[in-house]
Amino acid sequence: MLSFSRGFRSAVDSSKESAEAACDILSQLVNCSLKTLGLISTARPSFMDLPKSHFISALTVVFVNSKSLSSLKIDDTPVDDPSLKVLVANNSDTLKLLKMSSCPHVSPAGILCVADQCHGLRELALNYHLLSDELLLALSSEKHVRLEHLRIDVVSENPGQTQFHTIQKSSWDAFIKHSPKVNLVMYFFLYEEEFDPFFRYEIPVTHLYFGRSVSKDVLGRVGMTCPRLVELVVCANGLRPLDEELIRIAERCKYLSAVGLGECEVSCSAFVEFVKMCGGRLSQLSIMEEVLIPDQKYSLEQIHWEVSKHLGRVWFPDMMPTW
Repeated sequence: MLSFSRGFRSAVDSSKESAEAACDILSQLVNCSLKTLGLISTARPSFMDLPKSHFISALTVVFVNSKSLSSLKIDDTPVDDPSLKVLVANNSDTLKLLKMSSCPHVSPAGILCVADQCHGLRELALNYHLLSDELLLALSSEKHVRLEHLRIDVVSENPGQTQFHTIQKSSWDAFIKHSPKVNLVMYFFLYEEEFDPFFRYEIPVTHLYFGRSVSKDVLGRVGMTCPRLVELVVCANGLRPLDEELIRIAERCKYLSAVGLGECEVSCSAFVEFVKMCGGRLSQLSIMEEVLIPDQKYSLEQIHWEVSKHLGRVWFPDMMPTW
C-alpha cells in the first residue's frame, strides 16, 4: 500500500506501460488525502492510450479519498464530466488550481459544474472549446473568489474542420469587473482563416501568444481590442511589414512590457517609433535581426543605439545561430 500525505506527481514517458503503472499507483492511494496531484505526459501518447475506464477508476480513488485537494493538473488525460462531479463532491471547498488543457472527454457542462461549486478556485487552464458565457458568469458570481490566472488554449489541428464560437462581450465585462487583476493568458494555434470570431470587440487578455502565422489584419485588431495587453509574442506573420500594426499596439496597449517577434518584417523606422512610444516599460524585447528592414532613416548598425536610448539600457537584436 502506498501512502502520500501531501502530494503526488507522476511523469510518464510515451510507453503505455508507464501510464498503466501510474494508474496502478493512484488506485492504491486509499488511505491518504492528497493536496496536490499532477499527471504529466512527457511524450504523447500516454494516458490517452489507456482504457478510459481504467484511468477514471484510478482517478476517482484519489478524488474520493482526498478531502483537501487544492491543486490538480491533468492535461492530456481522458478525465470526463462524471469524474469531475466526483472531484467537486469531495473537494469543492479546497480546490484552488485546476489545469486541464487537452481533455477531450470534458464538456462545457463539466467544467461549468466545477466553477459553480468550487468557489475558491483561483487558477484555471483549459481549451477554448470549454469556455462559455455561462462559465465566465459563474466565475464572476458573488460567491466566487477573484480569479488570479486564466489560461485558454485556442487550438486547431485540422484547418477548416473546427468551428469556433463567440463569447459575448457582456460576459467578459462581468468577468473582469469581478476579477480586475486577473492574468488572462491566451495561446493561439490557428490557421489564418480561423481567426474571424476573435478580436472583434474589447477583451481583457493580458498575455497573448500566436504559435502559428497570424495576419496583419488580426494584429491590427489586437491593437484595437486588447487594452490590458502586457505581453505579445508573434511566431510568424509572413512578408508584409507590420509597421502600422505595431504603432497601433503601442498607442493603445499602455501596459505592454514584453514583446517577441519571430518570422516577421518591420521597418527600422517603425520599430524605433514603437520602442519610443513604449519607452522603458518594455522590460523584455526579443526581436530577431532578420525581422528588421533597413530604410532611409536607420541601418541595422544605427538601430542598436537608437533603441537602447529609448529603452534606457543596452539592447541588441537577437542573432540567428550560425550552426
